[in-house]
Amino acid sequence: MHKRISLALVIVLAAVAVAAAHAETLKVDKSNRTIEVTTTASASQMADVAILHLGYIVYGPTSKAAYAKASETSNAVADALKKAGVPKDQIQSINQSVNETQSYQNQNLTPEQKAARKYRAEQTWTVRLPAKDAAKILNLAVEAGANNSGNIDWQLADPQALEAKAAAKALAHGKQIAAAMAKGLGVTLGPLLYASNQTQVHPVFARMFAAQAVSIKKTMVKPLSINPQRITQTATIHAIFAIQ
Repeated sequence: MHKRISLALVIVLAAVAVAAAHAETLKVDKSNRTIEVTTTASASQMADVAILHLGYIVYGPTSKAAYAKASETSNAVADALKKAGVPKDQIQSINQSVNETQSYQNQNLTPEQKAARKYRAEQTWTVRLPAKDAAKILNLAVEAGANNSGNIDWQLADPQALEAKAAAKALAHGKQIAAAMAKGLGVTLGPLLYASNQTQVHPVFARMFAAQAVSIKKTMVKPLSINPQRITQTATIHAIFAIQ
C-alpha cells in the first residue's frame, strides 16, 4: 500500500507548483494524497451570427465625379439595409476614401478608359446579423451597388456556452482517467480539489463573393447559397483529485 501511495505522489509532483499558485490552501503531501490529470476536449456548434463585409468601388474622371457616384452608391446600400430591417447599430463604417487611381490599377486600359477612371472612390462596412440572413442581405446590398463585398466572419451569439461545453467534456474525461488511475493504485478517487481551464477558439471566415467594380443593374438574381460554418472550441483542463 505504501508503494502505491508513493507512486500516486510521484504522478502528481508537477501539480504542486500549479496548485500553490492558484490555491494556497492546497497541500500535496502524505496527509493529502492526490492525482493530477490534464485532458483536452473539443465542442463544436454551427455559427449563428454572421459579420458580413460590404463595400463598393466606383470611378470618375474627376474627384468630384467619383465622389458623386460614391454618394449615390453609399446611400443606395444604406437604404437597402434599412428596408431589409437591419438595425442601424449593427452597421459599422470601416473605411471610405476618394483618391487618384494608381497607374498600376489602370495599366491594361485604353486611354479613354484611363481618363474615365482617373479617380477611385470606395467605402466598406461590416454588418452584424443572424447567420440565416447573410445570403439575403448580401444579395440586397450587391443589387444596390455593393460591388466589392462578401467576406463573412462566422461567430456565436453565446461563445461562453460552447466554452463551458468543451470544458465540461474535458473535465469529465479527466475524471474518468483519474478514476482509472486510482483503481490501478488500489485506492478510491475522492473529490475534485482544483481545476484550471485553458480554452482556444477556432474562428472561421469565408470569402463568399468579391466582384471588381462594375456597373450593377437590378435583376431578379437569387441570393448565393451560403451556409454557416461550424465553430470549434477546445478546452484543456488541469485537475487535481483527492484519493482515499
